[in-house]
Amino acid sequence: MDRHLDFDHATNSVNRRLFLQTLTGSVLAATYSSPLRAFSIEPQTIDPGVAYKLRPEEEAFLDQLERRGCSFFWEHGSAISGQVLDRAHAAGPETRRLASIAATGFGLTALCIADWRHYLPHNEILKRVRTTMRFHWEKLPHNHGFFYHFSDIDTGVPANRTELSPIDTSLLLCGILTCRAYFKDAEIHDLANKIYERVDWPWMLNGGKTFAMAWRRDQGFETHRWDTYSEEMMMYLLAIGSPTHPIDPNCWDAFARPQVDYEGLHYISNAAPLFTHQYSQAWYDFRHKRDAYADYFANSVIATLAHKRFCLSMPNYYSEDYWGITASDWIGRDGAGHGYTAWGGPPARGPIDGTVVPAAAAGSLPFLPKDCLHVLMAMKAKYADKAWSRYGFVDAFNPRLPWYDTDVLGIDQGISVIMAENLRSGKVWSIFMQNPEAQAAMQRCGFIAV
Repeated sequence: MDRHLDFDHATNSVNRRLFLQTLTGSVLAATYSSPLRAFSIEPQTIDPGVAYKLRPEEEAFLDQLERRGCSFFWEHGSAISGQVLDRAHAAGPETRRLASIAATGFGLTALCIADWRHYLPHNEILKRVRTTMRFHWEKLPHNHGFFYHFSDIDTGVPANRTELSPIDTSLLLCGILTCRAYFKDAEIHDLANKIYERVDWPWMLNGGKTFAMAWRRDQGFETHRWDTYSEEMMMYLLAIGSPTHPIDPNCWDAFARPQVDYEGLHYISNAAPLFTHQYSQAWYDFRHKRDAYADYFANSVIATLAHKRFCLSMPNYYSEDYWGITASDWIGRDGAGHGYTAWGGPPARGPIDGTVVPAAAAGSLPFLPKDCLHVLMAMKAKYADKAWSRYGFVDAFNPRLPWYDTDVLGIDQGISVIMAENLRSGKVWSIFMQNPEAQAAMQRCGFIAV
């Protein structure tokens, strides 16, 4: 009997990764065939070094957003394994059992925030983090230290058709290393070391200089690679900084950095959704730094501004009080329900229909705080009765259809919570960058202060 469970509700989540792979992998690299050399991103009129002073009402909104988001990770994290559900009903009660290691990584970081902000009891948080570390070290199936993307939340049995995922393993590791730096706990420190140091990064290169997109039980390594700018920066930095199985720092130069020009804004992007400019920067602090190619924090500032302008170029759909699209659930104009799509722009990607995804603006809070706070607070003020839930915003909604998602997604809750805290205090950045491997990796990749 196949021990790899086949969850009926897993289909959309598994297809989600396949769809995003098509956008962010080597399919796009065919258009941008080689890495850019000495490409300089200029912040133009944007100064990412100027701190944004929060007004009391903005501080209160962000605290509520974080508190509710942290509740998602607490209530939908397993007391047995520490794993977190990939998605859950926005109203709360949930019977689905599909966990995601990406959501778990975001969840571990959220628990650090919940402890620091006193949202939850310290001893209970510490117990949950220890449980998570033990399960991922001792019980969760892995191959060369890499974990399967989806599994049963309590047993850890991988979902049928799920992939061994280097990018989702990296999201998990970012959460693990955040906990290692935050909690002064000998067991957490030891288990975090063991989990991180077990990962055999060169194996996932599969003989190349860029990582294979994934490995599958029935076919081995996928032919697509992580060879074009996206959320992958954290994966390369984790690998280059590994104390046990590092890859050559030259691999940092091996992925392409395509250029986009939009309404006078010039930046690196791969025509994928906005989250690709957010995820790595949830943990790695790219402020006041650059490598041979770019100031990546300024790059994300510009990418967010370009995305806002892109949305506002469709005034029948979007306005200053209602904008933001990134990979999310969608229902379609026919109301049939179409699962998950990777939409956004510029350039336009996917079946854009006026749906808004709050995580787009929330994940860019540190990059464009005034604009992102304005739209998030405006949407909450106008649509709170249907779009604001037990855990904050629902994943996506479109009042014109009308449609309000009944789910929240762990990865979208996670990026929202972390970036809200980074705007408020920079706390996740300051914690994560205490890890010596993070500092060493950036040095090996040639980052200098600016």
